[in-house]
Amino acid sequence: MSKPDEKGCAPPDRAQRHEAGQRAYLSGDSAERSVAAEYFKRGCTVLETRWRGHGGEIDLIIRDGPVYVFCEVKKARNFDVAMTRLRPAQMRRIHAAAEEFLGTTKSGSLSEVRFDLAIMDGQGRIEILENAFGHF
Repeated sequence: MSKPDEKGCAPPDRAQRHEAGQRAYLSGDSAERSVAAEYFKRGCTVLETRWRGHGGEIDLIIRDGPVYVFCEVKKARNFDVAMTRLRPAQMRRIHAAAEEFLGTTKSGSLSEVRFDLAIMDGQGRIEILENAFGHF
């Protein structure tokens, strides 16, 4: 049994942590599916979801005409909070993973690319911020 903290609250046990992690996973998956559907409505092709390379994971890889779009999806109670959840270290990992993915394409690193941030609020509204972050 875990000891209570200074406020008298016991830390979450393993089952509670697992349940919270499962909720977060399902919430993120739902947001990513909704954003993928939005890109599809815009005439884009979803190439990959949750693509994982050595450099990290990319939520969505989209083809918008000749452009490869690497999209990070963030969900929060409002758009402002969702936007703050994309950190510089994560952007670097996304770039590394994108470079790895492009190595599997015909044009490689000469491909036209874009890095988008898709944000979803607590009511399920979506905003796609094209070219939200570039190369470092």
